Amino acid sequence: MGRVIINNSNMSNHNSFITPSSNRETPEIKPDKVYTTNEAKDFLKISESTIKRLLKKGIIQANKVGGRYRIWGKEILRLVSPKFEQKAVNFYQRLKEKTKKAIEEW
Repeated sequence: MGRVIINNSNMSNHNSFITPSSNRETPEIKPDKVYTTNEAKDFLKISESTIKRLLKKGIIQANKVGGRYRIWGKEILRLVSPKFEQKAVNFYQRLKEKTKKAIEEW
């Protein structure tokens, strides 16, 4: 079997390779700035269908401008706040208990 030797001496100072997205710094979300659905989707790290569902159900408050949604930064921040997360946990806990009772009574 042959051996391949690669001379990478000219590559040692070459740092322009693909940078993983995890190394990119996430821009700050400003509460008084207006964002597009694509920007909000990127901040929240969710899919296109999920952002549409959140808008349709009213979980994210938005305004339509020229047929496109615009979202205030404070709405994005509200979604990632611990208070909002706790509300969701409480809701699902109540739903779980209610479902359990309904099954037991059935």
